[in-house]
Amino acid sequence: MELFFRKYGEGPPLIILHGLYGSSDNWVSIGRKLAENFEVFLIDQRNHGRSPHSSEHNYQILKEDLIGFMNKQSIEKAIIIGHSMGGKMAMFFAADYPERISHLIVADISPRSYKTTNSAQLLAHNTIIKAMYNIDIYGITSREDIDIILAKSIPEPRIRQFLLKNIKRSKDNEYSWSLNIKTIKNELVNIMDGLNENQTEITGFPILFLKGENSDYILKEDEKIIQKIFPYADLETIPNTGHWMHAEQPEIFIKKITDFILQ
Repeated sequence: MELFFRKYGEGPPLIILHGLYGSSDNWVSIGRKLAENFEVFLIDQRNHGRSPHSSEHNYQILKEDLIGFMNKQSIEKAIIIGHSMGGKMAMFFAADYPERISHLIVADISPRSYKTTNSAQLLAHNTIIKAMYNIDIYGITSREDIDIILAKSIPEPRIRQFLLKNIKRSKDNEYSWSLNIKTIKNELVNIMDGLNENQTEITGFPILFLKGENSDYILKEDEKIIQKIFPYADLETIPNTGHWMHAEQPEIFIKKITDFILQ
């Protein structure tokens, strides 16, 4: 699959993988700052942003998209940064292609599965996707109207504003989702999947997990799973942040990454 991407800077290659509902556009300011030291690639993963849509969305196919991208760009090894779904995909990628990674940074996601029926994350994503999927966008004339409809199910303005970045407008002033809502809805259980806890230890390159202080994506019990699969990984907390740490504390986020890589 031909993925859309943005590229900034020169130096060692660094690839950023966005999370669910995200895109390369959300990472431009971070990418440009990191481009002071690296050649930064911001990828739109399939079914997101400006990359093609498909009926499949699981970590097996996403990691094959990434290896295909790296081969096409002649990237032998890269620093991989993945947030949320992107971080989970990066972990699956590291299990199969450790020789293609020089450093791995996983932002606010654990290797465990989040697909149990009472998982707070699964329940939250089900609510979000149902709200987006059920909107009849045809005939809507403003983003404000879409926001009002989303607010009935999603009270948090910050989450709605993030979701609304997936709205695109045609030359005929018609709105649509750039995100492939249908596939994401159908594949959500696969997106919530996790690594096998009996996975062979993944070593051979430096690994950093970053946790948002106020986020529930990496719990205390998850630290045991992280250490079991990634025994030499570092785990650091970014204060006063939730799940979207890179948007809430971008300067601290960038400093944690650059200090880790350049140490």
